[in-house]
Amino acid sequence: MAKITFIDQSGEQRTVDAEPGSTVMEAAILHDIPGIEAECGGACSCATCHVYVDDAWTEAVGGPEPMEEDMLDFAFDVRPTSRLSCQIKVTPALDGLVVTTPERQG
Repeated sequence: MAKITFIDQSGEQRTVDAEPGSTVMEAAILHDIPGIEAECGGACSCATCHVYVDDAWTEAVGGPEPMEEDMLDFAFDVRPTSRLSCQIKVTPALDGLVVTTPERQG
């Protein structure tokens, strides 16, 4: 298991266990993380699982693929560390990952 910490806009932190091979979005939905809507169910066809990856984790997580970049155009308040959580695969190397949810989803 990998631990992922979700921080909301008020600063509240929730740390959950995520199964390697799943996605950060799936872990969020499984643990009822507020701010992750995931309307498309992880098909990278909406932007309602948008998160900001903590600066310390951007290299480990990597950047978005072109399809994800296109979907991020629909997200609210996109930043350099924006990612769609459905596109971040959980691996043991991401144990300790920290992401913040935006004020609202696109």
